[in-house]
Amino acid sequence: MLRDGRPVTSGHVHPTRDDPVVAALSESVGGPVGERAGRHPWWTPARVLLALTAVCFAIGMQQKGNCFADTWQDGQARYSHMCYSDLPYLYTGRGFAELNWPYTGDEQVRNRYPDVMEYPVGISYWAWGTAWVTHWLNGSPDLSPRYQQPVDKLSASDTIKHEIRLFVVVNALGLALVALLATWFLAGVNRRRPWDAAAFAVSPALALTGLVNWDLLAAAMVAGALWAWAKDRPVLTGALIGLGAATKLYPLFLLGGLLVICLRDRRGPDFLRVAVAAAGAWVLANLPALVTGPEQWRVFWTFNSDRGADLGSIWLVIQQAKDTSAHPFAFAAHTVNLWSWVFFGAWCIGVLLLGMFAPRTPRFAQLGFLILAGFLLVNKVYSPQYVLWLLPLAALARPRWRDQIVWQAGEIFYFASVWWYLGGYLDPGGGGDVGFYWLAIVVRMAAELYLVVLVARDVWRPERDPVREPAPPQVTMTRSNAVAV
Repeated sequence: MLRDGRPVTSGHVHPTRDDPVVAALSESVGGPVGERAGRHPWWTPARVLLALTAVCFAIGMQQKGNCFADTWQDGQARYSHMCYSDLPYLYTGRGFAELNWPYTGDEQVRNRYPDVMEYPVGISYWAWGTAWVTHWLNGSPDLSPRYQQPVDKLSASDTIKHEIRLFVVVNALGLALVALLATWFLAGVNRRRPWDAAAFAVSPALALTGLVNWDLLAAAMVAGALWAWAKDRPVLTGALIGLGAATKLYPLFLLGGLLVICLRDRRGPDFLRVAVAAAGAWVLANLPALVTGPEQWRVFWTFNSDRGADLGSIWLVIQQAKDTSAHPFAFAAHTVNLWSWVFFGAWCIGVLLLGMFAPRTPRFAQLGFLILAGFLLVNKVYSPQYVLWLLPLAALARPRWRDQIVWQAGEIFYFASVWWYLGGYLDPGGGGDVGFYWLAIVVRMAAELYLVVLVARDVWRPERDPVREPAPPQVTMTRSNAVAV
C-alpha cells in the first residue's frame, strides 16, 4: 500500500521516511532509515521524545537564568533578555510568601492582599501547593516577622529573595514533569505515529514560554484528553477536559470538536458521557474555592469580563491605530466582549459546517485546533504563553515540520516583540505609535492562519492529511460477487 509514493507499514511511521524536511536533514547522517534498520532495545520512540522534552525544557530554564540571578529585580533586564515570568511577582503579590489560601475571605488577609489570584482554581491550587513545598524546603521559617513588613517591601529581603528563587525552581521542576507527561500523552495518541509528538517535545515555543505562567498545566490536560479519546475512554476524556477548564477555561472548547465527531459517527451516548464527566470534574475542582471564598472565586470571571483590548490582540492594534481615546465608548470592554464573541460564534459555525460536510470524519486534534485558533485570533488578549494552548493540538493536527516551523517562527517573532514593546525598545525616536509591535501581532496572526488553512484543507481533502490512511475501497455488490471500486 502506498501513500504519496511511500510505503505504509503496520509499524511506526518514521519521520525520515514520512516528513520531507526531516528526510532532507537526515542526508547529513546517512539518509532516511532503511527497511532493515534495527531497533534499540531501550530507546523506544516514547523514551527518546521524553529525553528531548527534558532537554528542551532545560534550555527554557537556562533562558530565564539572567532574571533568576537577580530575582527578577531588574525592571529592564526582564524585557531586554526576554526572561520575564509571572511566578516571582505573584509569590509575594498574592500572599504565597505567607502561605495564605488564595480564596480566603479573612478580613486581615484581604486588607493586606487586596489583589486576589485572577486565574481559574487549578492554577491557584498549584501555586499554593508549590508555595508550601517551597516553605518546607526552606526549613519552614517563622512567618510572624513578615506580617510586620509592608507587602511592597517583602521582596527586598534577602531571605524572601532566596525563597522566591526556590519557588521558581520548585515550579520549574514541577512544570518540567508536566511537560514530560504531555509528551507521553501525545506520543500515545496514534500508535503508528509516536514521532508526531516531537513537534511539541522540541518546540522553541515550549522552551521560551513554559515558565512565563502556569498555562502548561492546561496544555497537559488537553494532551491527556487527546490520548484518552484515542483510547476510547470518553469518561476520562471528559474528566480531563473538565480539569483543564478548571485550570484555564479554553479546554472547554474541545467539546465542540467532539460534538462534531459524535454527530457524524452517531456516538451520542459517548458525547453525553464526555459532557457529564467534564461538568462533574469542573464542579468538583471549583468546589473548595467556591465554598471557602465565593467572592474571591468570582474575581476570575469579573476580571476577564471587565478587561479591555490588551496585549497581542487585533483589537489593540485597531484601538491604537484609530486612536479611539477620542471616542471612549467605541472600544469599551463590553464592546470588545460582544464583537469577539460574535466573531468566535461565526467561526465555530464555520468549523461545524466544515466538519459535518467533510468527506471523512475529522480527527479530534484537527477540530480542536481549528476552534481554539479561532478563539485566539479574535480574543481581546494574547499573552506570549498562549502559544502553549495550541501547541499539543497543532503538533497532531498538522504533523509536518515545514508548517510547524512557519507557525512557530511567527510566534517567536511575537514573543520577542512583546517584551521589547513593554521595555520601550520599539518606541519611535520621534514619538508616536509603535507600528513595529502592530506588525508583530499581524505576523503572529498570519502564521496562525497559515496553519489553520492547511488543517482546514486536510479536513476537506483527507487525502492530503499526512496522518490519514488511504480510504478503504468502496464495495459495490453485484448478483454474483462484490467488486472493489
